[in-house]
Amino acid sequence: MPTAIILAAGRGRRLGHLTDADPKCLLRVGPGTLLEHQLDALQAQGVESVVVVAGYHAERVAAQVAGRARCLVNERHETTNSLYSLWLAREHAREGFLLLNADVLFDPEVLRRVLDSPHPEALAVERRRGFEAEEMKVELDGERIRAMSKRLPAERAHAENVGVLKFSAAGAGLLFARMEKLLAAGAEREMCPFAFDSLAAEQPLYAVPIEGLPWIEIDFADDLARAREEVWPAILARRQRAAALDAAPAVSAGNRPTAVGN
Repeated sequence: MPTAIILAAGRGRRLGHLTDADPKCLLRVGPGTLLEHQLDALQAQGVESVVVVAGYHAERVAAQVAGRARCLVNERHETTNSLYSLWLAREHAREGFLLLNADVLFDPEVLRRVLDSPHPEALAVERRRGFEAEEMKVELDGERIRAMSKRLPAERAHAENVGVLKFSAAGAGLLFARMEKLLAAGAEREMCPFAFDSLAAEQPLYAVPIEGLPWIEIDFADDLARAREEVWPAILARRQRAAALDAAPAVSAGNRPTAVGN
């Protein structure tokens, strides 16, 4: 099972006073924080090795993950972005890795689908029509990802990046070699998809569709409200339905009810 890297260095300035004391990965939704929900999902899939890259109020993040994950600190979190944070964790990711953005609340089925993908490099996407400027848009060629950027013209976009993906050891080697070049060229303020987009023509990265599964990226206060009022209840409902199906007795040929005629 690969190591999971959770990127959690950002403050979340667009959330205003909500992140004065804690980074947005520690915002609570339902019974736990966003970070706790991700750790729970990884644990449920048997992922034991987890590295969290913290930054803003790193000591609070470290306290939350104590005993469950190793915490690295991006000391330059105010002047860098997620691409640089992932670069800091490269020694933990060279044998292959899972990558999660800590500001995403997602149904655990999203993670399972990415792990179960037959492709060594795979990324969860939601296919649909119509995109907002802030969304990380994805252009597809069949299952293969052709391009990925917030700046991608809407007419070329087929899906949105969910923020859950995996790379094999071979793919990680190519990715970090590309990231080294990008960082040397001044890409410290770019997000990880900048590197994925740069690599896509050389190393196939495949889409894992997750339409119908509840998830949300939390950037604004409205996103947090929706996470609490809509997305988390939808995740719970799916979990309860799955538990009910697991608990239901199997109907075999020997115990099917007998039809009674008139």
